[in-house]
Amino acid sequence: MEHAQERIGRWAGEGREREFPKWEELPQIPLYMDQVILYLGEGLSLFQREEDAPLLTNSMINNYVKNGVLPHPEKKKYSRVHLAGLLMICMLKPQLSLQDIKTLFSGEEISEELFRFFWEAHTQAMEEVCRSLEEDLAGDEPLCRKALRLAAEANAKRAAAERILCELGKEKEK
Repeated sequence: MEHAQERIGRWAGEGREREFPKWEELPQIPLYMDQVILYLGEGLSLFQREEDAPLLTNSMINNYVKNGVLPHPEKKKYSRVHLAGLLMICMLKPQLSLQDIKTLFSGEEISEELFRFFWEAHTQAMEEVCRSLEEDLAGDEPLCRKALRLAAEANAKRAAAERILCELGKEKEK
């Protein structure tokens, strides 16, 4: 039977090798909601905590549109812009509130340029974390300590991002 350390090593290796879809790899033709969920579910499977816990549902997408975080679909079809926005939202939602994500996107439409910036930042962060995790697995630090260190780092970065977005939100209100 495979041990947790081996499964984590496999996950880290896959995380370092698998790239987040690039703008030009996103479907060019508009997709219906079910197609969007299937497409993004496959692309984001590495980030699911459990196999049966989807990162995206119909109600989530409808909520993002209703709250103005994502533009309305055209004739119930979602474009490349929607897919890019949903990918970013799915990656940001565990760290930021929906209001913070809305602030983050406000004043800047979801565009190829914005998505490329996010793609590069996300890819670099995944490579760094997965490489570090693979190196750490060779040591003797207990897995719970590795998880605690990673969670502390994530919390510090989340707090910094929230502070920036809070200040940007205050400026927007003026």
